[in-house]
Amino acid sequence: MIVFFILSTIVIWGMFAATGLWLLVCFPALGRFSPTGLFPILGTVIVLAGLTLTRTHYNTFTSLLYYMSYILFGLAFIAFCVTVGCTLVLLLFKLLQVSVRPLLGPASVGIICILSGLALWGGFTAPKVKHIPLPLADFPPLKIALIADAHLGMGVPYARWDKALSRLEEEKPDLILVLGDVFEYGPDADKYASRLAAFQTPLGTYGVMGNHEYYNGYQKSIDFFQKANIRLLQNEIIPLTNGLQIAGVKDIKTARVTKQDFASLLNQARPKQPLILLSHTPLYAEEAADNGVNLMLSGHTHNGQIWPFKYLVKLQFPRVYGLFDVNGMAFYITSGMFYWGIPLRLFSPAELPILEINL
Repeated sequence: MIVFFILSTIVIWGMFAATGLWLLVCFPALGRFSPTGLFPILGTVIVLAGLTLTRTHYNTFTSLLYYMSYILFGLAFIAFCVTVGCTLVLLLFKLLQVSVRPLLGPASVGIICILSGLALWGGFTAPKVKHIPLPLADFPPLKIALIADAHLGMGVPYARWDKALSRLEEEKPDLILVLGDVFEYGPDADKYASRLAAFQTPLGTYGVMGNHEYYNGYQKSIDFFQKANIRLLQNEIIPLTNGLQIAGVKDIKTARVTKQDFASLLNQARPKQPLILLSHTPLYAEEAADNGVNLMLSGHTHNGQIWPFKYLVKLQFPRVYGLFDVNGMAFYITSGMFYWGIPLRLFSPAELPILEINL
């Protein structure tokens, strides 16, 4: 934990310092305001205070601190990315012996402001319902609502959760599938859970844990799933009344599920009945297809959440977002209902997916 805190401090301070240094290079008159001194230290202190205090203290002050610190963190990341890009452009033109610094300074500030505005809008805009038609052989007509990566609690007010579920209820799904990272931390966990429990469908609600369920308290997460009336699947398969089977796997990375564990679970399925697999982390898709899965559903990636972070996510996962065909198996990865931590989304909108199978 101490090592993580030290590394986090260095990274956060580095982003602020890099932006401050860039501003000082482009606008030398700012020197007397110490953009590379006090500004990075103050920004780092605010962000770290939000990352720590808001996990253990729940009141009006910490709620405001949460949004201030996490938004500042996200804006610092955007500013840092723009700073790096502009620095590379400056160095390139310097090699060509062309002076662009007088233009790049104002341009970089303008780009940072525009991207920051778009990210704030993306974070606080309500997620939209996304209809995904899926023709699948041997499946009955079925409408499935997906809930993934809501990260409820301190960073997502109950009103937003209630509104999102109301939109899904209007779709009248046959089945709700929950793909993990549902509740983070904060007050009123039972209230959030009760709202989902009140969302009734003909075939029920089934789900798996994500990595954050392990991080934020394993037993607390199990309790939340029970109160939310989510039938938790942990490396098990259950049949539905319409002839389908649903398999749920523990979070592959956090629970260290191996490919052998994965195959062993899927081998328990009835061979001639359609099989849906829920896996928070979008890995082992080829193994799922080879072991008879017809439809695999995942979340976790947030589609990067804040561009250009998506490209770093792609280094870890071969598929980040959307509908894929993996050796004849349909595989959908959702961008998630809200956001993790930073209440910003840039070029990666949140969504409420509705899978329309053979409709």
